[in-house]
Amino acid sequence: MIVDAHHHLWDISRGYRWLEDLPAINRSFTTTDLRETLAANGIDRTILVEAGRCDPAEATEFLALAQETPEIAGVVGWCDLAAPDLPSHPLLVGARSQIQAETDSHYLSRPDVRSGLQTIANRNLTFDLVVRVDQLRACAAAAAATPSLTFVLDHLGKPSIRDGAAGLAAWRAAVTPLSELPNVYAKLSGLVTEAYWNSWRPADLFPFIDTALDLFGPQRLMYGSDWPVCLLAASYERVLAALSDNLAMLSAAERDEIFSGTAIRAYRLAL
Repeated sequence: MIVDAHHHLWDISRGYRWLEDLPAINRSFTTTDLRETLAANGIDRTILVEAGRCDPAEATEFLALAQETPEIAGVVGWCDLAAPDLPSHPLLVGARSQIQAETDSHYLSRPDVRSGLQTIANRNLTFDLVVRVDQLRACAAAAAATPSLTFVLDHLGKPSIRDGAAGLAAWRAAVTPLSELPNVYAKLSGLVTEAYWNSWRPADLFPFIDTALDLFGPQRLMYGSDWPVCLLAASYERVLAALSDNLAMLSAAERDEIFSGTAIRAYRLAL
């Protein structure tokens, strides 16, 4: 079984303004598009993640899509972290807010935000961290302060793969404290769009994947395509192949963890 733990859908008529600067993906992506892509790549189940609209109605819409799409095993819905208000639904497995857009360096230490994280924990949901490298230390403090909440670091914290060894060193120093917390998982997702879109190679990703394996281990790492955002730099097939190539040295059991087991545990998927 393969679980894609991170993908998106969007209807551009619903207000995804950030797509206006990205003509290659500035169109609607539907469940029909998704199912065709999954079938072509042998993917069994997925997790549908909020897509930057920052509208509470999106979670309800996505849950309706998941209800009628067997491949979608769970939804990570958007919420205002300072006042999380999420629907109750068996397919709602997590929450996410656009922390990467916050300019307040103390955002994750604000009392209302910490209270919001605890509310999400009390709902038995997972919280996805979509953050910049410079926010990773604050993430570690927040995760340490909320040990009952499972955190999932999206895109490994968006390391600067374009900067090679310098990007690797800066990211490793920042992510290490977060990786030391047992309630934190991470996604091997979104890496191709942190590399040079038109010239990246699987070897460019390897130092970051290898470091993630060292810090988190296969039992706390999971595969995510970040489709259709990944199309800016690569097809779904190429993203999947690049990760598979970079994990070739692992045992079959370790690869099974990354391609399904970790996501099932972290999101408590009922498969």
